[in-house]
Amino acid sequence: MDLKYTINDLDKIVETLLNNSANKIILFHGAMGVGKTTLIKALVKAIGSTDEVQSPTYSLVNEYQLPDTSIFHFDLYRVNTIDELYNFGFEEYLLEDHWVFIEWPELAMEFMPENITNVFLELTPDESRKITIK
Repeated sequence: MDLKYTINDLDKIVETLLNNSANKIILFHGAMGVGKTTLIKALVKAIGSTDEVQSPTYSLVNEYQLPDTSIFHFDLYRVNTIDELYNFGFEEYLLEDHWVFIEWPELAMEFMPENITNVFLELTPDESRKITIK
């Protein structure tokens, strides 16, 4: 599914994404500055967390609370090897029934279960965004 959107369309895009996600693990692909964290902020809010969402670039993971579960937001941009993920216990986060949002997931693909949702974001010439949900 391919859609074009602007910041004003985020609520509609989030609803579409949630309705078309295979499970609670969503991977976000795209260049720096394309809007991955902005989209995740809107997702966290739509799912029901009131926590402040920030990019976990230096901490690798942020946890946001929901009444009966958690959302784990990863940014793997600074991870260089699979061993770093093993040392961090990354695979354990994927085994629970929590929401897991992962920016820069390429290095972690061997950990992914089947039926994940991949989101590809691109900046378009008119400064809007193209989102592809697979």
